[in-house]
Amino acid sequence: MRLLAHSTYRTSIASLPFCRSGIPVAATISQTDLYLVRKIGYHRSRKNGHSSDWRNVSEIKIAELFAGVGGFRLGLEGYAEPNHPEFYMKPAGPFSTIWANQWEPPGTESRQFAARCYAERFGEGSVVNEDINRVLDKAEAGEIEIPDVDMVVGGFPCQDYSVARPLNQAHGIEGNKGVLWWGIYHFLEMKKPRFGLFENVDRLLKSPASQRGRDFAIILSCLADLGYTVEWRVVNSAEYGFPQRRKRVYIFCEKDAGDIDLTDRMRRGVMAKAFPAVYPDEMAELDVLPDPYENSTRFGVGQKVSQFKTAGVMQGCHILTCDFAEDYRGERRVLGDILVDESDVPEQFYIAEEKLPDWRYLKGAKREERTNKKTGFTYTYSEGAMSFPDSIEKPSRTILTGEGGTGASRFKHVIECPDGRFRRLVPDEVEQLQGFPKGWTDTGMTDGHRAFCMGNALVTGVPHRIGEAMVEVYGL
Repeated sequence: MRLLAHSTYRTSIASLPFCRSGIPVAATISQTDLYLVRKIGYHRSRKNGHSSDWRNVSEIKIAELFAGVGGFRLGLEGYAEPNHPEFYMKPAGPFSTIWANQWEPPGTESRQFAARCYAERFGEGSVVNEDINRVLDKAEAGEIEIPDVDMVVGGFPCQDYSVARPLNQAHGIEGNKGVLWWGIYHFLEMKKPRFGLFENVDRLLKSPASQRGRDFAIILSCLADLGYTVEWRVVNSAEYGFPQRRKRVYIFCEKDAGDIDLTDRMRRGVMAKAFPAVYPDEMAELDVLPDPYENSTRFGVGQKVSQFKTAGVMQGCHILTCDFAEDYRGERRVLGDILVDESDVPEQFYIAEEKLPDWRYLKGAKREERTNKKTGFTYTYSEGAMSFPDSIEKPSRTILTGEGGTGASRFKHVIECPDGRFRRLVPDEVEQLQGFPKGWTDTGMTDGHRAFCMGNALVTGVPHRIGEAMVEVYGL
């Protein structure tokens, strides 16, 4: 059950016992007290000059779409539950997730392990486990109610965003069924939140190959049509101190922002505050077409290189974009920092000596003749070598959904142990590479499902930095 603030606070703050971190001890604490714990924990950790009186801070109510196991929620809202003090995470600001949706196709019960984990960690009823399109249809029909929110967040896959008809035809924009972006668009259209924060793979900026940048142009024109000013950054998490190399594009948008100076927003906006960088003196300008359908058919035609760079700002379909150089000067973590003690590693994660040649072959460079079994066509296949074992003195490679399982793989991580043996990463380590608390997905899932959830997740510290920047920019 979601914990909400009571109108009357019966418990004195001074009466709550505090631990060394300055957070009240969770034992024997009421729902009201727990709400205060979250507010106190947030304000005691603030470093800017805004008021430290929690009663004067408005709450940013969030809807989390495609929620997975709660990565955006942990990054923004943090976690402070009395039954799991080991999972404590600091909030980025006065953020509170009041509605969430998570559904794994094709909808069978066996595939809903992420939603079950979400409910286990955030409370029964904290997540709607149904196809988002059906949920939104029911809400439009008045069959269910989705609460009003100030912000919507979500990670969505890179799919075919092409549009079937223009805005001026009946019923507005129509995108391909099953493409999750349209669920986000319809949610924004229906609930009109002030803020949005979305995550996708960085190839979104240049897809598809036949029409470079078309898909991102469609998304930007959708947001412009709804009155949103947009900032984006391609963020490699390792360049900002996290122990995993994971490059993703983060899209932040604000509704009805008023007229802005694009250059100022690029250098001093939310994303600029969140991810310190050096920007060039000259930046490119371009426009997307106001109708998503027009972008679907015309944008990027004949272009071999996308016009969208790794950083950008848009208002009213006019865009300023550039590449940037990271300028992070804080602590940097590596794979070795998150490894568990070898005594805690189950035997099945160690690779048998006789299986090592399979791993070395898959990880190694190769150039060999292969034949397509269906067509009989013969071709030369080649690929470069990958590190074997993975260095524990550098950030890890990107965690993928197939990280689990005992079979040899080119993409799974393998480390060399102090005794000379080789092993795969255990789920607790994979979770920490994504910034989740150790044991977060240990809710009855298989090890393979735990790895799948982490491969689909994000580095929680990235939205945390964005949330902290929102606090600074908007004085939350």
